[in-house]
Amino acid sequence: MARFHELTVTEVRKTIRDAVVVTLAPRNGGNFDFVQGQYLTFRRDFDGTEVRRSYSICSGRNDGVLQVGIKKVEGGAFSNWANDALQPGMVVEAMEPMGKFHAALEPDEAKTYLGFAGGSGITPVLSILKTVLAEEPKSRFTLVYANRGVSTIMFREELEDLKNRYMGRLSVIHVLESDAQEIELFRGRIDAEKCAALFEHWIDIASVDTAFICGPEPMMLGISAALKEHGLTKDQIKFELFKSAQPGRLTRKAGAVESEAQQKPTRAQVTLDGATLTFDMDRETTVLEAALANALDAPHACKAGVCSTCKCKVIEGEVEMVANHALEDYEVERGFILSCQSFPVSDRLVVDYDQH
Repeated sequence: MARFHELTVTEVRKTIRDAVVVTLAPRNGGNFDFVQGQYLTFRRDFDGTEVRRSYSICSGRNDGVLQVGIKKVEGGAFSNWANDALQPGMVVEAMEPMGKFHAALEPDEAKTYLGFAGGSGITPVLSILKTVLAEEPKSRFTLVYANRGVSTIMFREELEDLKNRYMGRLSVIHVLESDAQEIELFRGRIDAEKCAALFEHWIDIASVDTAFICGPEPMMLGISAALKEHGLTKDQIKFELFKSAQPGRLTRKAGAVESEAQQKPTRAQVTLDGATLTFDMDRETTVLEAALANALDAPHACKAGVCSTCKCKVIEGEVEMVANHALEDYEVERGFILSCQSFPVSDRLVVDYDQH
């Protein structure tokens, strides 16, 4: 089970005015070897309130460093602190790397990859493309990167350096909302219509083996629809949602739960780190909330059904999972749930956080 470990900040570097790249060195334990496209979940206490946030690793597996990109978010306690106050020598706490936003590498194969990124969604895609180019020497990568303007392009110089280093194997298409572009197609926002035009004039979509998409949900949905319409299968399209349209727990369907007077508590049994605790919980409380209320240090980060940190397995009973942006269909079929989005609907519920 993932737990928090201390890491020393060795460098904090601005990539644009309101975003930093933070280099980290593990201190005491924890396995921080990562797979390209994974993320770290950090925690920090702000005036007595624990805040947890997940940030994608932006370094490639071959870079020899562990780095994350953190962009300021309006009202974001952790992101503002990281941009304004974080300095080399300070110590932060993070879980070991997590996430499944990647595809298996095959060094002897010649593959074609396509990446779409919006804003700070570039961070995991950058990790993926750097690793692919280094470890699959016959493969090619095309990146379509959407931003408001030139000044908001994270890692702009690094992307140019990568283009020069991997001449002919990396193509970068910048799509900007506000700044002038010589080519009309590269102006505005990325949607299904713009994707169709890109596939017609600039990208050989028929040759693409795997596509990666990371950005706001509306953008991702439009791109995914366009990719499927042009022949890619669901298995060829990888998602990483960095900002959910729903910031927290969704409202349950009307009538999903009986009135409070009629409700019968669920007898829950939760296993975590080899220990099992049994308690009663009401049916308008998520599995995660109930576990935390009963002094179980259940893993969690976003609480929005996006990051999968709170994943556990239902051994007995039934839940209603109201949002799922992280689990694959086969995982759900095997009984895995996102505990931050799951409400009990049976009299007895047995879940296990130790099964993966």
